[in-house]
Amino acid sequence: MTGSQPEIETLRLVLRRPRLRDAPRIAALLNDYEVTKNLARVPYPYTMQMAFDWLIRQKREWSPESITFAICEKEAGLIGFCGTHREGRLPEIGYWLGRAYWGKGYMTEATRAVIDWYFSHSTGDTLVSGVFHFNTASLRIQDKLGFVRTRIGKRICLAQKAEIDHIETELTRDAFYKALETL
Repeated sequence: MTGSQPEIETLRLVLRRPRLRDAPRIAALLNDYEVTKNLARVPYPYTMQMAFDWLIRQKREWSPESITFAICEKEAGLIGFCGTHREGRLPEIGYWLGRAYWGKGYMTEATRAVIDWYFSHSTGDTLVSGVFHFNTASLRIQDKLGFVRTRIGKRICLAQKAEIDHIETELTRDAFYKALETL
């Protein structure tokens, strides 16, 4: 799919495609070890140049299996990201928020919206994800949205410069919509 850029609006958030002018905000939010220690592919410290380089690599073309949404709180602006990408046989969803926005329900709201958008725009029936074993807040989000734990593997964390136990999860279309009934 190409063409018009998708945008999702929720009660408190607007999810839109990233823009080059987001680089300073991305660098400020990700230059926080408490955030990056939870992410596999984000180094620490995180610089403005890294943000620009990442933004330049974001493709104009998108598909439900490969898209990144900037999470924008209607008052505060950009607060994090959520998106899908494909590395293995199934598309994976990943997400992060700046630390000042943790514990307010923003990530559940954003992830729910992106998953709903994915299932509405894709013929795929399954998404995968996962969290480092210590990231209980992210695991609670996945539990609420219907993900099931499939195994514990290992993943490199660039910020921690280590291979860490990673709880791998999977979500089916049916499990997601069933979970929404209880939210």
